[in-house]
Amino acid sequence: MMNYKQLYYFWNVAKHGGVSRAAEQLHLTPQTISGQVRELAQSLGVDLFIQSGRRLKLTPAGDLVFAHAEEIFQTGKALEARLKSRQHHSELLLRVGVSNVVPKSIAFSLLSPALQLPSPVRLNCYEDRLDALFAELAIHNLDLVIADRPLPADTGVKGYNHLLGECSLAFYGTPELAETVKSDFPMSLDGAPLLMPGPDSALPPALERWFGDMDISPQIKAEFDDSGLMKAFGQEGVGLFPAPEVIREQAARQHGVVIAGVTSAITCRYYAITPERRLKHPALEAISRSAQDSLFKSRVEASP
Repeated sequence: MMNYKQLYYFWNVAKHGGVSRAAEQLHLTPQTISGQVRELAQSLGVDLFIQSGRRLKLTPAGDLVFAHAEEIFQTGKALEARLKSRQHHSELLLRVGVSNVVPKSIAFSLLSPALQLPSPVRLNCYEDRLDALFAELAIHNLDLVIADRPLPADTGVKGYNHLLGECSLAFYGTPELAETVKSDFPMSLDGAPLLMPGPDSALPPALERWFGDMDISPQIKAEFDDSGLMKAFGQEGVGLFPAPEVIREQAARQHGVVIAGVTSAITCRYYAITPERRLKHPALEAISRSAQDSLFKSRVEASP
């Protein structure tokens, strides 16, 4: 196993441009520093420095080791700063990544219980594509990822899926557009203008299968990676859009759209993905409990 004290000495030598300067910064003798760096090079089986005049110059292998050492010790500094911050502030920190395909109203409803705990919680929210969020989860920069699909087994990321809830899929539109398809839903979707979520969403494959089973072909007007942008286009009457049935009240209030039809043939599921099997963080427990007891309780309707 690598000796991280030796790595730290090497990092300082490379950063300060020589053994003597590093020794001054660390309040150690140059002999101690040079001996530890030499042992590190021997353990790695590579030359880390070459002499260039009076200065030491990194070898290609040394450059590689320095880049990794830089990342390691900068991460260490960030950890120290975060811990000191928590000591000065009593609130719990919850770092959450939200997939950009998760409706904003769903994300708010899921996360708001964390802010209602007796102990104050400081919420840091990040929105991005799932692959980027999973990468942050892998290096423990996030405590939780909220997604519309479980963590794929082939990502190489260690994480655990916690189903928060599920509900039926609804099709929303302006009152005028919704009225044109309500009477004969879902067959009336054939030829109807439709806005589709992009490939990051779990919905497109399920929708395509359902359209095929029902032998209907909506007119796809546009695809969106961002659910909020899709709703903005739907609000302007460009087309109907699919979204969870549980957001009907928020969709009506925020976007002025109504439900044209609901199908239980397609289920919207939402997951909390965490690095640990058990939800130990008090805020995570509150999120899971509220989702199952309130937001998603008995929401799957019997529809076509």
